[in-house]
Amino acid sequence: MCGIVGYVGNQEAWPIILSGLLHLEYRGYDSAGIAVLDSCGRLEIRKTMGRVQNLITDDLSQTPSGTVALGHTRWATHGPPSYDNAHPHTGCNQRVAVVHNGIIENFLELKKKLEDDGHIFSSQTDSELIPHLIEVGLSNGYSFEEACRSMAKQIKGSQAIVALSKQDDPVLCGLRLGHAGGLVIADYEGQTILGSALPATIPLFDKDLSSSHEVVFLESEEMVTITRSRTSYQNLDGCIQVKEPVSISASDLSSNKGNYSHFMLKEIMEQPDVVGASFKERVNFHNKTINLADLHVSDSDISNLNRVILVGCGTSLHAAQVGRSWIEEFAGIPASAESASEFRYNNLTMDHKTLVISIGQSGETADTIAAMEHAVSKGARLITICNSEGSQATRIAESTLNMLAGLEIGVASTKTFLASLCTVQLLAIYIAQIRGALDADQVGLLIDNLATLPRILGDILKDTGQYEDLANKICGYNDLLFLGRGTQVAIASEGALKLKEISYIHAEGYPAGEMKHGPIALIDAHMATLALAPKNHLYDKMVGNILEVKARDGMVVAILTEGDIDLGSRVDVASYIPLVPESLLPMVLTIPLQLLAYYVALVKGCDVDKPRNLAKSVTVE
Repeated sequence: MCGIVGYVGNQEAWPIILSGLLHLEYRGYDSAGIAVLDSCGRLEIRKTMGRVQNLITDDLSQTPSGTVALGHTRWATHGPPSYDNAHPHTGCNQRVAVVHNGIIENFLELKKKLEDDGHIFSSQTDSELIPHLIEVGLSNGYSFEEACRSMAKQIKGSQAIVALSKQDDPVLCGLRLGHAGGLVIADYEGQTILGSALPATIPLFDKDLSSSHEVVFLESEEMVTITRSRTSYQNLDGCIQVKEPVSISASDLSSNKGNYSHFMLKEIMEQPDVVGASFKERVNFHNKTINLADLHVSDSDISNLNRVILVGCGTSLHAAQVGRSWIEEFAGIPASAESASEFRYNNLTMDHKTLVISIGQSGETADTIAAMEHAVSKGARLITICNSEGSQATRIAESTLNMLAGLEIGVASTKTFLASLCTVQLLAIYIAQIRGALDADQVGLLIDNLATLPRILGDILKDTGQYEDLANKICGYNDLLFLGRGTQVAIASEGALKLKEISYIHAEGYPAGEMKHGPIALIDAHMATLALAPKNHLYDKMVGNILEVKARDGMVVAILTEGDIDLGSRVDVASYIPLVPESLLPMVLTIPLQLLAYYVALVKGCDVDKPRNLAKSVTVE
C-alpha cells in the first residue's frame, strides 16, 4: 500500500512530488521521502518520520531544486518506521535512488551474497537490496535499463519499483513484477508523472481537471523508461511493448477507480498489496518473529488467558470463525466465534482471563459495538481488528490492530476480509509465540509462508477469465450450496454471502460433512453445488461429499489444487489454485469466490458496487 510518485519534466519537481504524495495519503503510511536530481547531477534526498507535511518548509531555499525526482510514502514491513528505513534508498556509490512497494521473498539470500561481495547496508529493509543490485549491473557494463531488468530477474515476489539514475540524460525506470503494486503513467505537455495510483497524477493535470486525459497502466512483468524526450515500454527481456492509453476523467482521479469497471474489482485486485500492508511493523523477517507493538496486553496477561472469543457480523464473522481455528491450533487456547448480534444475549462466561477480539472494517457496526461494551462490562480483555482509525470500536477497545487495507468503497467487503484474515493470523501466531505453544522453527515456517502470499495471490489474479467462464455456467441457477471442511467452512459461507450480496442469488455455505443431515434432500439437477476441495488433510473426505452430490444428478463446480486431474474429470466444472500450505488456504481460496460473485453479478446486470438494500456500515441494530 506504499505510495509512489515519480516526475520528469520542465518544472521544479519538489512541489509536484510533494503534491502527489499528499494525494496518496489515504493509502496510509508511517514515513515519507523524496529524492531530487539537482542541476549539478547530485541526488538530494529528504526523509521524515510521520506525515508528508513534515517535508514542507516555508523556506524554499532549503528544498532541493531539479526537474527530475521521485517520492514515497512507506508502510513498514522489513524494519520498523525510522529515518534509515524510509525511502528512497541508494546503493554504495549513490548512483541510483529507488522506491519500492512489495516484499522481496528471497531478500536474506540476496543480502548475504551482496554483503559477502562487500556491499554495506544502512537500513533493515528488503528494499535497499534493489539499488545495490542495479549498481552491480551498472558496474558490469549494463545500461541503466539493462541493470534494472537484471535486478528484476533476481528478486522473487510481487513488487512495484521505481529507480532514478544519476546520469547525463536522467532516467526513471518503473517496473511491475507480479500483480501487487500497480503503476500508472501520464504524459502531459512535455512532462511525465509515474505513480502507484491515479491520484498521484493530479499535480500534472491540476490546471485542466475538467477535461479527460490519457494514462497508461503498467501490467505485470513490464517496465517503463522515462526520459525528458521519450516514454517507452518494454517487457523484462527488453522487447518493446505497445501500450494503449486509457481515457480518465476528473471523477476517475478523485475516486481512484483506475481502469477497472467497478470499485469491487479494483479492491479485489489490490489484495496482494493489502497482504503486504498487513505485515506493517508486525513481522520481523530477519528474526522470524511477530511483534505487535500496538497490542497493549502484557505477555503475562496473554500467558494467563484461558479463553478467547472472536465476534463479528457478516463477513467479519466469517473471519472470526477462521481466526478461532488458528488460535486453537497455534496457541492451544479454547476459542469460539460468536455473532456480534447475538453475543450479549447468550450469557457467556467471561472474566479478566477472557480475551474478546472484535472484527469489523468500519468500527461503527452497532451490533459489534454493543458486543464490545458487553465484554467490557464483564471484565474481559478487549482487542479490535478494524480498518478505521478513530472509530467507536477503536475508542472502546484496549488495543486496535488496524487492518491497514486502505479505503474500501465497494459495499461488499473484499480486501478488508483478506486483511482481517491476515491480521488475525498474525495475532494467533503472536499469542502462540508468547505462550510457547509454537517453537521458533514453527513460527519461522508460518512467517515464511506469509511472505509468499502476495505473490501467490498476484499469480491467481493474472487469469480472471476462468471465473468469467464459471459465472456464465452457474448464473442460471437460483440456488447454490457452498461446501467446505475445516477452515474452508467459513470461506464457503463467505463465498455464499458474496454471491447473495451482489447477484441476489440464494446461496448457502455449509459444512460438507453436515450435507447428509438435511441439505442433501435439496440436491437435484436444478441446484448447483460449489465445493472447496484443495489438497489437504481433509481432501479424501471432501471427495466423498462431492461424489454424493454427483450421484444425485447435482451440478458441481469445484475449486481444486493444480494437477488434480482425477477429481477435475469427475465434476462438471473445475477451477484451480496453486498447492499452498494449509495456513494460507483460507486467503487463497477467498479470491476465486470473490471473482465468481463479481462476474455472476455482471452477467445478471446487477449494481456491483451498490447492491440493493445494503450499506457499507450497519450503524443500527
